Amino acid sequence: FDTFVRKGVNLTGEDKKQYRDLTTKLAKLSLEFGEHVLKDTNDFKLHITDEKDLKGLPAGVVEAAAALAKENNLEGWLFTLQFPSYMPFMKYAENRELRKKMFIEFSKRGNKNNENDNKQIVKEIVSARVKTVNLLGYETYADYVLKKSMASSKEKVNSFLKELLDTSYSFGKSDVKEVEEFAKQSGFNEKLELWDYAFYTEKLKKSKFEIDDEILRPYFELKNVEKGIFGLATTLYGITFKENKEIPKYHEEVKVFEVHDNDGSFIGILYVDYFSRPSKHGGAWMTSFRDQYIDKTGNDVRPLISLVMNFTRPTETKPSLLNFREVTTFLHEFGHSLHGLLSKVHYESQSGTSVYRDFVELPSQIMENWAMEKEFLKTIGIHYKTGEPIPDDLIEKIITADKFQSGYATVRQLSFGLLDMAWHSLKSEFNDDIVEFERDAIAPTELFPPVKGTLISTAFSHIFDGGYAAGYYGYKWAEVLDADAFELFKEKGVFNKEVAESFRKNILEKGGTKHPMELYKAFRGHEPDIKPLLKRSGMLKE
Repeated sequence: FDTFVRKGVNLTGEDKKQYRDLTTKLAKLSLEFGEHVLKDTNDFKLHITDEKDLKGLPAGVVEAAAALAKENNLEGWLFTLQFPSYMPFMKYAENRELRKKMFIEFSKRGNKNNENDNKQIVKEIVSARVKTVNLLGYETYADYVLKKSMASSKEKVNSFLKELLDTSYSFGKSDVKEVEEFAKQSGFNEKLELWDYAFYTEKLKKSKFEIDDEILRPYFELKNVEKGIFGLATTLYGITFKENKEIPKYHEEVKVFEVHDNDGSFIGILYVDYFSRPSKHGGAWMTSFRDQYIDKTGNDVRPLISLVMNFTRPTETKPSLLNFREVTTFLHEFGHSLHGLLSKVHYESQSGTSVYRDFVELPSQIMENWAMEKEFLKTIGIHYKTGEPIPDDLIEKIITADKFQSGYATVRQLSFGLLDMAWHSLKSEFNDDIVEFERDAIAPTELFPPVKGTLISTAFSHIFDGGYAAGYYGYKWAEVLDADAFELFKEKGVFNKEVAESFRKNILEKGGTKHPMELYKAFRGHEPDIKPLLKRSGMLKE
């Protein structure tokens, strides 16, 4: 009943009409916001015709850019703001001016004063959200959202974010200083800017650990990564995946798998959509076409689950070779899919990922831990040319490098969480300057001076075109959960079937049938401890 109350069932008269109008308006605004970000992403293309401007870029990246140019009937090479094109350019391109151009264009999406501008839409969304929850008796949108969360209140969320920021900020500053000093030693005599950071960070990483994306990429061919990740689920939970090419799909590149349990019973269907294309939003996500539930006749209706990624495409000479970030992204989204597939509840409203927002990332983020386990890396890391498994010394470098720049990465994530909470702690309509508001919100996290013309908010799809409004903190919250939960796997064995079965029964199958803290304690035996996360990140002062 509480769900219906939160949807306005108790409202009457003018309040009911206003609520209906506001929710309709919000649905339209969110859709428009996402369309604008996608258009700004697709509209910008960096067309390179002089080969010297490609200096520093790996051969595979250059080949992909040449293929993209050819697709667009252009000579030379084409780079876009889609992540598989944008991120390698920022990491490897030696042409600083072009890196700056790419960075500015990426960071100004939704803020170009054109037909895709999102500044007014942001104002309207946050204002409409405040009005909507005021009608329901809540002071702020954060109060409304967090009532149904593990954190339970905005005060606890802000306290959590502050605790992590107090711990990580000095590490973040040290990370920046290390990159600045390395850049200077490398002959860079100008002020290090944000469009330089990924470039020199990648060089520093290679210098310290003799490792980078391009060294690792040949070992992570998509078909082997897919086989290994599916195999991990088989090892842990006994489930199997069989491709079915007869099932209808929405795009020719989508792969469809039947999923069965260890006793042969049918679990569900998994759709996997790997590659970026102009019609797709950026990023990666899991969604469901149908959730699991028990129908009126007692039949267990099994789920139809979809994974959508934006991975590196194959080229004319190479298969799809993933960077390590794409490998962990695959594991992450696959964890969400297991949450949907293994659901065993009665009501659809409690099925799979229908849990508190700050709990939903536990099943996904815990999967990323296996990317740091040698035995698992041996199963997915097979050189696409030689067939040789990834060598032990390279695995050791991956594990050692995992803590690299963790302070900077944590502070950056916290900036998003603080900005989200600022927008959704408003108590009235917003008509002020967005730029000033954003700067004030993220000021405690700034490790670089702000760049004029850039904004996070106008392309912050998670909170304005997704389900993470007043919930972005949940990524860090779930990291506390997943680090603590994986400690049990490490104690008993990372492939321990007894621990895996407990995780399946107490977490993955239960959906939203019980309070998440109750589910977590049933698996772990105690409330989550922040220490394993700080230890994993290299920020625990012994």
